[in-house]
Amino acid sequence: MDLGIQGKTAVITASSGGMGRNIAHALAAEGANVVLFARSADKLQAVADEIREKYGVRAIAVPGDMLAQPDVARLRQTVGAELGGPDILILNTGRAPNPLRATLDETDEARWTQAYQNQLWSVIQVATELVPAMLGRGWGRIIAVTSASVKQPMPHHSLSTVFRAGVGTYVKHLANEVGHAGITANCVAPALIDTPHRSGQGAYTPEQTAAREKLTPLGRMGSQDEVCGVVAFLASRQAGFVTGSSINVEGGMVGAIF
Repeated sequence: MDLGIQGKTAVITASSGGMGRNIAHALAAEGANVVLFARSADKLQAVADEIREKYGVRAIAVPGDMLAQPDVARLRQTVGAELGGPDILILNTGRAPNPLRATLDETDEARWTQAYQNQLWSVIQVATELVPAMLGRGWGRIIAVTSASVKQPMPHHSLSTVFRAGVGTYVKHLANEVGHAGITANCVAPALIDTPHRSGQGAYTPEQTAAREKLTPLGRMGSQDEVCGVVAFLASRQAGFVTGSSINVEGGMVGAIF
């Protein structure tokens, strides 16, 4: 299927590794030019180089912090100067502070502040700067990566879930306000996604992996490629009548009918 995004410009935040990097690859594979934004300049440039070499599209690395307004303004200016402006905006963020704790054990105000800034305020700041640059282009896609835990809360995830739910609400408001300009705004809500290179404090033990696999009717973890495929579809021409939605990618874990 031709997704109709060849030559479009996609901005992907937190794209020096992990899900952000994989989303950038998925969009570049469909012919989109990509602008990568993250704090690690060396890692970001390496991703840009590999995308440019593999897909033959333009790939621009813009080092910066989603929480630093001058960096976000520079991102907007670079996209405009180099590629004429953004068509697709992928709002991806990092995780909540480790270690995860039970809700009543989350008593440290600094951890709540960090989670708010990294997962909600960072999204708002980037969208506030870049979405106005999309309004005059007659077409656009805004996609935020959240979590299926906003629909079915998972144990010890309150620090993340509270603010990812806020992202979903914010994106719903955006959908209502930018639709007149031909722009859709949606969320992708993954859970139980396998991360083969996960290490350190965030690593799953074999027992944890087996327990997670039992949470889905499919009896397995999902892949990052499967999440990226849903993101790519929402960025496509064919998804033009999907807006204000949150699409689960969680193998059926969420128990709600709708």
